[in-house]
Amino acid sequence: MSGERSTARQALSNAGRQLPAGRSLGLAVGALFWCWLVVRWVAIWLGSKEPFFPATFFEGLATGFRNDGLVMQQTGGALAPVLDFVAGVWFLFSDLAGFVAFGVEYLPELAEGAWLTVVLTVTGILFGLVIAVPLSVARVYGGPVTRGLSLGYIELLRGTPLLAQLFVLYFGLNLSQYFRGFTFGVLPSAAVWVAIVGFTVNSAAYQAEYIRAALESVESGQLTAARAIGLSRTEGIRHVVLPQGLRYAIPGWTNELIYLIKYSSLAAFITVVELFESGRIIASDTFAYLNIYGMLALFYLALVLSATLFMGWVENRVAIPGLGVRDGR
Repeated sequence: MSGERSTARQALSNAGRQLPAGRSLGLAVGALFWCWLVVRWVAIWLGSKEPFFPATFFEGLATGFRNDGLVMQQTGGALAPVLDFVAGVWFLFSDLAGFVAFGVEYLPELAEGAWLTVVLTVTGILFGLVIAVPLSVARVYGGPVTRGLSLGYIELLRGTPLLAQLFVLYFGLNLSQYFRGFTFGVLPSAAVWVAIVGFTVNSAAYQAEYIRAALESVESGQLTAARAIGLSRTEGIRHVVLPQGLRYAIPGWTNELIYLIKYSSLAAFITVVELFESGRIIASDTFAYLNIYGMLALFYLALVLSATLFMGWVENRVAIPGLGVRDGR
């Protein structure tokens, strides 16, 4: 039996290492994106907000394509229809080069805003997990009082809008007054701390439901078997049920992580200059709304896809044969 378990474990480990080509490419692109983002953050913290690449090169390309397209349009003769078509392609290249030039110029400011987006997302889901685990255990295994308290917390936070919760914390309770002494370079304002509190308590409610469903999917006989070998009820939950249930909950965590990345834009309503607010400020200054919101869409897409790929990798790495596994294993 031990030999069979060892063989199964080794087969799972080898399968986890053999990622599909598409996923491997996605992980490589995601790693490149995050390497650039981290280097950009370090440069900003060291006082440099200059672009890594000059925007003038792409601006020159845009001008060149546009001028060539205008010349083609003004050329008559038998080739006029063909030249008009090529001119349209050249104008498309011009717009694309102009978009890249715009992005290169304002990427440092967007990267600075992305830092707070990442902070809000990561702290919200990790601190929320600390609250969510006991909440979910109370829902499934607690007595009437603890089960009712857990249910009340979850329904209250899930049943009210996140934006309303942020407003209550920031404007109603004036929670920022308690964090004014904790602001520093990477967390520049008390409003950021209030946003972290808001995202934490909100995410905890949703994560608690994901984990509750995962715990209930673990066979009840597992806890009975744990009691039979001498473990207490608490020890059985901790050492037998939770390790399995948390693996089942990973897909739900992936959804919650993606939600937090996008919902972090709500922090702009309490004066946090995260990614979306950074883009809005740039749009107000330049009036280039299509360009800046196109850049924001690409930024959010990169964050969401890299988070999805990372969580898929985590799910494969922690998978046990027959428990919370992917790809049919």
